[in-house]
Amino acid sequence: MRKHKVNLPSLLKSDDWSLFLDRDGVINQRLVDDYVKNTNEFQFTDGFTRALSDLTPFFKHIVVVTNQQGIGKGLMSEAALSTIHQHMIAECNKEGGRIDHVFYCPDLKESRSLNRKPNIGMGLQARKAFPRIRFNRSVMAGDSLSDMEFGRKLKMVTVFIDNGDPSPLPDHLADFRFKTFSEFAKWLTGNL
Repeated sequence: MRKHKVNLPSLLKSDDWSLFLDRDGVINQRLVDDYVKNTNEFQFTDGFTRALSDLTPFFKHIVVVTNQQGIGKGLMSEAALSTIHQHMIAECNKEGGRIDHVFYCPDLKESRSLNRKPNIGMGLQARKAFPRIRFNRSVMAGDSLSDMEFGRKLKMVTVFIDNGDPSPLPDHLADFRFKTFSEFAKWLTGNL
């Protein structure tokens, strides 16, 4: 569902776009009032791996930027998070998709860390790791206000994944809004 005058399908006909993805609620099912602490608790959202596979050819870089304060709260270790992310990447690869890197922030919300979304630290880390990333030629897909604010601060095209929640979102934050990442991928590939 289009919200603004950004013609994303037309823009993506060049080969230098990057895709930034939030994790919980976009890639995997969000656990209400909890954190995904192991691979058994990690469940992909419906159609995600197929959708990522369909979009992979259109993006030079695909990275995940995720707040993971469960580490800061002592509920899980960085090693456990690494195992979850290795599993996630391997499953995406099996379907023909690609995730180039996962950037995460373990800091607590109260820390006001530069790396915690909506702050831009993980975006800056991504550009340092992949110098050809240009934020004005990037898409941020996420399911929260902080994801949209992160994308806006970096001048990205923003895609809000609402997971069926009809609550309004400030118009200036999202260029597009879809129920699922899979719906976004179908719309985008259908218009390329």
